[in-house]
Amino acid sequence: MFTGHQSWIFKSKPVILASSAVGGPFEAKGALNQDFDTLHEDIWVGQDSFEKAEKKMLEEACQLTIKKSNIKKDEIQFFVSGDLMNQIITSSFTARTLGIPYFGVFGACSSSMEGLALASLMVESKAAKYVITGTSSHNGSAEKQFRYPTEYGSQKPPTAQWTVTGAGAAVVGHEGNGPRVTSATIGRVIDMGISDPFNMGAAMAPAAVDTIEAHFRDFNIKPSYYDVIATGDLGKVGHQIASNLLEEHGLEVPANIFTDCGKIIYKDDQPVFAGGSGCGCSAVVTYGHFLKRMQKGNLRRILIVATGALMSPMSYQQKESIPGVAHAVSIEM
Repeated sequence: MFTGHQSWIFKSKPVILASSAVGGPFEAKGALNQDFDTLHEDIWVGQDSFEKAEKKMLEEACQLTIKKSNIKKDEIQFFVSGDLMNQIITSSFTARTLGIPYFGVFGACSSSMEGLALASLMVESKAAKYVITGTSSHNGSAEKQFRYPTEYGSQKPPTAQWTVTGAGAAVVGHEGNGPRVTSATIGRVIDMGISDPFNMGAAMAPAAVDTIEAHFRDFNIKPSYYDVIATGDLGKVGHQIASNLLEEHGLEVPANIFTDCGKIIYKDDQPVFAGGSGCGCSAVVTYGHFLKRMQKGNLRRILIVATGALMSPMSYQQKESIPGVAHAVSIEM
């Protein structure tokens, strides 16, 4: 199972039996709106706080995924989830609702692929037959915690990104029809000293590059092996930095297959600055857009490299820099 320096190869190729993507009103106007299972017209999702709205969306994504998988909830052994809220309360309270044994993880916006990698590891090692994994984010709750409340109306620089209001989930099992998880590369924490919370793409790009290089080194394959290589939420700024770094390091990733979830989720005329971000960004794009393209036969092999900024309000107040991490998961049809 372990190969190279930091990768797993899944010989049984765990199956993604079902997946779901839930989004908010801004995502309903985005470029990938047709790939969501549910889109809410109300940013509050009928709740009395942004945090409760985010929890509601993750609950919906998990419940819908379980229903689509045709697996009874009682047959699912574990729930793996993480989010951006303090003490990952969105995931923990969703676990309370689901009543499934729970692993809470924190990889910031890399949590989507961290969760999928761990779920696949459990299935591969026969520690579980079925595992559900998911994550979420909400523009209002993330802005309130990490920057300024949206009601404040603060101005932002062009390097800022728009936190996706959305949740994504997937059920992983031993057997069945659907895309298969074939490998994962677990990222190292990389910190280049960037401390600007309005330039997350630059903070996370070096971690993405480090993990991408490790993946191709560990498996001794070329980037052309994949139809798509997508980073999680670097946005336009971070994606360009990552592209430049890969070129400088001598790893040629064709521009036609190298993209970023934060770049493609919204339309060009939406005021998202450098693009999308948040735990929900890579989750909804992967579990909605990319997996649907695979099921239609448009894609055969994809590598999703979810990126996370491992900061907190406390670390920012103490003038710490922003460490980054990225986890890569290979999915094949």
